[in-house]
Amino acid sequence: MAMASTDSDLRRQAHMRRSPLTFVREHWRAIFLYLGLTGLLVYGLTNASELTLGILGFVAQLLFAMMFMVVQFGALFYLLGRGRVYWVQPGETGVYFTDYRGNDQVLEVARRVVRLLQGAKAFKRMGGEITRGVLLEGPPGTGKSYLAQVIANEASIPFAYASAPGFQNMFLGIGNLRVRMLYGKARKLARKHGAAIIFIDEIDAIGMARSGQTGGGMFAGGMFGGGAGFGLLNELLLQMDPPNFDNGWFSRLLRTIGLRKTRAMPPIVLTMGATNLASALDHALLRPGRFDRKIHVDLPDLDGRKDIIEYYLAKVRHEDMPVDRMANDTILYTPVAIKFVINEAVIHAHFDGRDAISYDDFTRARENHEWGLREPIRGLTEEDRRRIAYHEAGHAIAQVKLKEWERLTKVTIIRHGDALGLAAWKPVEEKRVLIREELLASIQVSLASRAAEELFLGSQTLGVTSDFAGATHLAFQMLSFWGMDGSFYSSLPFGPAVDATDPRMKRKIDQVLEQEYRKVKGLLSEYSGAVHELAQELIANDEVDGQDVEDMVQRWDEQIAEGNRLKALPEGGVLVGADAEPQPYSYGGNGDGSNGRNGHSEDTPSRSRRGTRLRDRYGTRGASDT
Repeated sequence: MAMASTDSDLRRQAHMRRSPLTFVREHWRAIFLYLGLTGLLVYGLTNASELTLGILGFVAQLLFAMMFMVVQFGALFYLLGRGRVYWVQPGETGVYFTDYRGNDQVLEVARRVVRLLQGAKAFKRMGGEITRGVLLEGPPGTGKSYLAQVIANEASIPFAYASAPGFQNMFLGIGNLRVRMLYGKARKLARKHGAAIIFIDEIDAIGMARSGQTGGGMFAGGMFGGGAGFGLLNELLLQMDPPNFDNGWFSRLLRTIGLRKTRAMPPIVLTMGATNLASALDHALLRPGRFDRKIHVDLPDLDGRKDIIEYYLAKVRHEDMPVDRMANDTILYTPVAIKFVINEAVIHAHFDGRDAISYDDFTRARENHEWGLREPIRGLTEEDRRRIAYHEAGHAIAQVKLKEWERLTKVTIIRHGDALGLAAWKPVEEKRVLIREELLASIQVSLASRAAEELFLGSQTLGVTSDFAGATHLAFQMLSFWGMDGSFYSSLPFGPAVDATDPRMKRKIDQVLEQEYRKVKGLLSEYSGAVHELAQELIANDEVDGQDVEDMVQRWDEQIAEGNRLKALPEGGVLVGADAEPQPYSYGGNGDGSNGRNGHSEDTPSRSRRGTRLRDRYGTRGASDT
């Protein structure tokens, strides 16, 4: 090993001592041939006859035609190679670190990247290498592209915004050309400004793992993967981590004739990519030397949302705003969503004739964002209003009694989006880890709509589509993924479809749902007076505030504690008898799937876009649609 190292050093020293005379000695034949042909051409032109001039004219025309075709095709490929890339010069966007809010940890990593770019020379003198790539991963709307612009502005270097699908083309090789031209221009600007940043949005469009792509024809491959898709990814890999050489023609000429002997110093080009599918990217793209740093840009926490809300409120005229409550109202919101809601509040206040927004404007804008536009149905029959009212009252009463970690915000039978009514709630505090009992309570709230229909309407409606789907999905996850049936087996590594079609799993899920349904049906029977009172309020006023519902339930708690257990069930309703007490369920047993029911159907309910909507754990639950 020492001998090889010595030989390498000797060769390097000999190369550094190379002179122009050495170049002449090594290439004297080519130089002599070039000078001879040049002299012969000059002699022929000075002593040419008419025939010779004719031959030379024909050759000149032929060369002109060939050059015209070359220029034509060169211009064509040049225009095709110019992808949809936007170059932003330093300071053009006007966003800096003070404008990025909501995630201090991510901001600190960004500051370190900027310091490395600004102090590149000192860092290289220490023997370090500048970061070549930064991958930003996270949900949409969390500010990944915004963060890239901030880094470029703070470092005072050019910034290129490119969309990954824009590199693809129906002609084979054009995508590679676009990537090559983009990095060529970036290196040119980097020599002028010291560095440059290339930001590729949705990089998973061209950076998917090659093992997961499928082949195609010559032209199909350029658009849909296959060989051309591999070629585009390979070109990106090469440009992100190129060999250490001088790629300028003048630099290569000087090195060829021996006038440049120092080590090549390529310009600094930082590649930044954004994706929400980082796990699907090719491993060669994620290795150190390409994407050296991976920054996960997640949803802002409570303090982050407060910071974002205060930042955007400072840009608009507003009354005194409860920032803490607004931060609680916007759990699971992205920074872009918070900005949008505040802007919608400004629009609402403007058309209402006011010059400052209030919390009511913010609430109205947030509700429209979460639930859809408020669209009352003028021709809705009284019977439909009654059915929707009892449906939502069942959800609301069960929510107040069973889920103390969430607060009911509003119950309405006014159409929002594709929901005819809804019962909406928000977390009292940010809760990220739920236990088994809390998940079962969520199932009960989902099934409370059917229990209310049977208890107070004496029948069943089609408005439980999403309620049943959400409850079934949650029960399936409890049994198959989270081991809440006494088993340590998880079907997640093999795909959800492994257990989803198993008849035994269907029976186990149905047993869990049946047990929780009986519990919530007994609860609504006990609080039937509260359900009836809330439903009548909804029929009369269309919507009821969540705090009013909580006060209503508290009054009925006092009456029940005093022994005044008033029943308000209509005649002919499906009453809860003595057998309504939930039977103990032994997790792990197969069961027969009946649980006292007259029969059990394995048929899958029809899917409908319109129906009860279960958005997410902290979202809204919509009402029925007939």
